Amino acid sequence: MQDQYGIDQYVISIPDFPEPGIIFRDITSILQDPEGLKKSVDGIIENLKGVDFDIVLGPESRGFIFGMPVAYAYNKGFVPVRKKGKLPRETVEKEYELEYGTAVIEMHKDAIKPGDRVVIIDDLIATGGTIEAIIEMVESLGGEVVKIEFVMELAGLNGRARLSDYDIDSLLIYDGK
Repeated sequence: MQDQYGIDQYVISIPDFPEPGIIFRDITSILQDPEGLKKSVDGIIENLKGVDFDIVLGPESRGFIFGMPVAYAYNKGFVPVRKKGKLPRETVEKEYELEYGTAVIEMHKDAIKPGDRVVIIDDLIATGGTIEAIIEMVESLGGEVVKIEFVMELAGLNGRARLSDYDIDSLLIYDGK
């Protein structure tokens, strides 16, 4: 395990959930603890020092939680990525693979403009499928993903390898799944 900002102490690990042999890392305990939340947001802000970007993007729902205060701290706009059917204006969408089926995410078509330099922030990288779909949407609109920030990474699921063409940071990395 790598824990750059002392965040592991705020994560509750639940063995054998959702099935035997799996350790579920509950990130909601970070959100409930004022110091854990502060360390997480401050860690992401620190990791973005020196990065030239125009906008912060975060997927529903925890990407909203961690992305919004970062956008605020850097005086940047925030783009929400939502499940299909939740946004009121014209959207772009992307279907992606889940463990058991597929899902569709979308964002407003006018949210990213050609040449925008985008930072993506989310709570967790596992297989990388959600973020890969988001990258494809950003790039289809002419944006450039310049950095991807995660609070937690499950390295055993190889999501980082799937996104190897991008600059990725994770505050907390667990070796397993």
